[in-house]
Amino acid sequence: MLRPESSPASLPVPGDSSLSVEVRPQVPRCSLGLQETPQSGPSAQAASVSSRPDTSGAAGDRSSSSSCPRAPSALPAQGSYCKSKRSYAENTFASDFTLGTSSSSARGSTCPQIVKTPLSAGNHQRSGYKSWTPQMEYSATSSSAVSAHSPSVVVAVVEGRGLARGEIGMASIDLKSPQIILSQFADNTTYAKVITKLKILSPLEIIMSNTACVVGNSTKLFTLITENFKNVNFTTIQRKYFNETKGLEYIEQLCTAEFSTVLMEVQSYYCLAAVAALLKYIEFIQNSLYAPKSLKICFQGSEQTAMIDSSSAQNLELLINNQDSRNNHTLFGVLNYTKTPGGSRRLRSNILEPLVDIETINMRLDCVQELLQDEELFFGLQSVIARFLDTEQLLSVLVQIPKQDTVNAAESKITNLIYLKHTLELVDPLKITLKNCNTPLLRAYYGSLEDKRFGIILDKIKTVINDDARYMKGCLNMRTQKCYAVRSNINEFLDIARRTYTEIVDDIAGMISQLAEKYSLPLRTSFSSARGFFIQMTTDCTALFNDKLPSEFIKISKVKNSYSFTSTDLIKMNERCQESLREIYHMTYMIVCKLLSEIYEHIHCLYKLSDTVSMLDMLLSFAHACTLSDYVRPEFTDTLAIKQGWHPILEKISVEKPVANNTYITEGSNFVIITGPNMSGKSTYLKQIALCQIMAQIGSYVPAEYSSFRIAEQIFTRISTDDDIETNSSTFMKEMKEIAYILHNANDKSLILIDELGRGTNTEEGIGICYAVCEYLLSLKAFTLFATHFLELCHIDVLYPNVENMYFEVQHVKNTSRNKEAILYTYKLSKGLTEEKNYGLKAAEASSLPPSIVLDAKEITTQITRQILQNQRSTPEMERQRAVYHLATRLVQTARNSQLDPDSLRTYLSNLKRKYEADFPRAEQVSGKTEE
Repeated sequence: MLRPESSPASLPVPGDSSLSVEVRPQVPRCSLGLQETPQSGPSAQAASVSSRPDTSGAAGDRSSSSSCPRAPSALPAQGSYCKSKRSYAENTFASDFTLGTSSSSARGSTCPQIVKTPLSAGNHQRSGYKSWTPQMEYSATSSSAVSAHSPSVVVAVVEGRGLARGEIGMASIDLKSPQIILSQFADNTTYAKVITKLKILSPLEIIMSNTACVVGNSTKLFTLITENFKNVNFTTIQRKYFNETKGLEYIEQLCTAEFSTVLMEVQSYYCLAAVAALLKYIEFIQNSLYAPKSLKICFQGSEQTAMIDSSSAQNLELLINNQDSRNNHTLFGVLNYTKTPGGSRRLRSNILEPLVDIETINMRLDCVQELLQDEELFFGLQSVIARFLDTEQLLSVLVQIPKQDTVNAAESKITNLIYLKHTLELVDPLKITLKNCNTPLLRAYYGSLEDKRFGIILDKIKTVINDDARYMKGCLNMRTQKCYAVRSNINEFLDIARRTYTEIVDDIAGMISQLAEKYSLPLRTSFSSARGFFIQMTTDCTALFNDKLPSEFIKISKVKNSYSFTSTDLIKMNERCQESLREIYHMTYMIVCKLLSEIYEHIHCLYKLSDTVSMLDMLLSFAHACTLSDYVRPEFTDTLAIKQGWHPILEKISVEKPVANNTYITEGSNFVIITGPNMSGKSTYLKQIALCQIMAQIGSYVPAEYSSFRIAEQIFTRISTDDDIETNSSTFMKEMKEIAYILHNANDKSLILIDELGRGTNTEEGIGICYAVCEYLLSLKAFTLFATHFLELCHIDVLYPNVENMYFEVQHVKNTSRNKEAILYTYKLSKGLTEEKNYGLKAAEASSLPPSIVLDAKEITTQITRQILQNQRSTPEMERQRAVYHLATRLVQTARNSQLDPDSLRTYLSNLKRKYEADFPRAEQVSGKTEE
């Protein structure tokens, strides 16, 4: 533990959780005299309480969990983005926006209103305003219970007007990461891209123009967003703050030099307008500014990643299990062996937005392969990566300049400078581990770690900060580190204050020792951030006089046989200790601020370090997952071919390995119809294909013996069949909405999975709808798997040669005791039409349904089937054309992808010719059957 010669005595620390930088919701910063109108429900009661005007002092000092008493800081206020004047007057801005409670309250085309109350005379602090966005916490508190994926993203969305309607500009910032992402794209009337993008961002708050939600005339975009994001809060700002000129100024002032190329990409009106409103709002809510040239700002086009809509993400259980949202039986749970919050966040975003660039994917796969082949590299990297803190969140706090310098702000800056030192000291171990890597991506990461700025920053820090100052677990340990972080003899008054603090702590320890001796009790000194120093005792009642503690002890609490209490003298000494701490933090903060101003120009290298650590963490996680199962490296061609693939989530759940199946889809056979009884495995198989596709496109190995994939730009699923009571949608209506979304947005590079379409209506209508949908999808080159119970659809292959029929096999087992047949599911997929006819009737026969009803159902079904099949018989000419079509597609595929040597290729073509010639006798057989 770090301390000078007269350091405080060593005090035992109760089981404190690990400390790290965090963003956590707290009592909202009261900034302006604004009050919300009454709302309904318990959330409204909470909002009305927390939005009362604050008269307790500096807004930044309101958290009750801080270890320091609240007192205004005498430190000078910081400046704004504009050097001599503000870009907008704060009180003017405050009156120009409207705060919504949540999207559910915004439905019905109305916006919740905020009533502005006058600011207190002479009081320049903003009070009484409740923000849905949590203020960045400036105190070091435990974050072990805080999820890495808790909502912390604020998004501004703006849409063009008039002829530009449908042109969308978006800007988002994660409060845990100092990175702004800009997007601008054209969307259709369904706004599918906007909804999907917002689902991926999982925002805490959405900002829109107040013109989008005019009462009685809300825009379609606003209505759709509020319907799809019922638990997200909305704030509307006057349209004038969506100013592209201000947005460009903000980017020029705040973007780091390494990412300044973004200025060439963002010459787009709407994304610039969105970033202007976003930054102004964040400045207002957080009551802080970002340091000049401190943010990573990047532009992301919608074409850089594959699109997975929110319904598909839910159906496939990518992040959340549909049965129990708390368990990890998801694709994220299968692959998540990350060690850092940044790695976990990167894995989550990659699963929701898989890559489409084959070169980038193969570079990741090369890394995973090297990690699997080099155990020393694998375990060495795991050891180093696990020691990193949340680098992105650390950067986010470091680059912010609070407008009001408070005790919490001072404590946070000191803490994060220690964290920064800890992070920079890990650069060399990480670089040594990567030194002998061979793959281009790992070599590139090694090269980025050779940046001299890491050493420059660390050297500057070490001139001010003690070498022994480091990140430690336990709030008392970390408090001591902060007190003695700055070297001695830099500030004489700081040294005096620390000696005073040391004496007080020693006096506390001495006083508790005297009390223990006085009352003959096993007292010990304990500490917590909420109570400060207090007394603990673990004993049974026999050690107490009359089973009571001495009257000198107050605020007694008991848990089992452990007592916690304090005394009047100890409370006073805690107050003296806190006062001394404030002085120490004040003077240390002044030194730290000066140090930070010197290293700001070099701090941009930490963005590359953050990217390197999070990417390495994710790649290690992929490699770790491979060691637990027999995954294989995927290839990328124009064919979807999986040999003996299985469901990755099912493998994690099941005791035995799931049944493996083959998959083969090409441009010539791009539409697969799958039939089979209920519970035979159709839905699981469809999900398995999509999950393997996603795993391959994020750079992971896949669960199969061999796999080849065509890059999918979009992945659509229609699987769920539950009613949606909230939107008053029946099963059939929900089916139609989902299939309409697919038909509007699918293209030739899509992967489409449809399960039992049309079962929400009667059989005739269901078959008709399925047939029409199939014909439309057959006109695309998309890879489609269509699971159905309508066996009549299987005969569509007569008209369309790119249709393949597959079915799940079942076996019939005689039940001698009940004299009935039982169905045994094999879960094996076979080519062709199922031999199981009317398996619904067989299931009914195995049930307790009366035999007479089953017999009548069989007769009626036979008559209907005979009538339908009369017009669906294929002709010999159709069969010949189908054989020619299959031969041609095989030849094209061979020309594109073959890596065979000449002899092997000659053999393959000879076999292909024989297969083609063999198809004609089958055509003649079909002709004979037709004539019969």
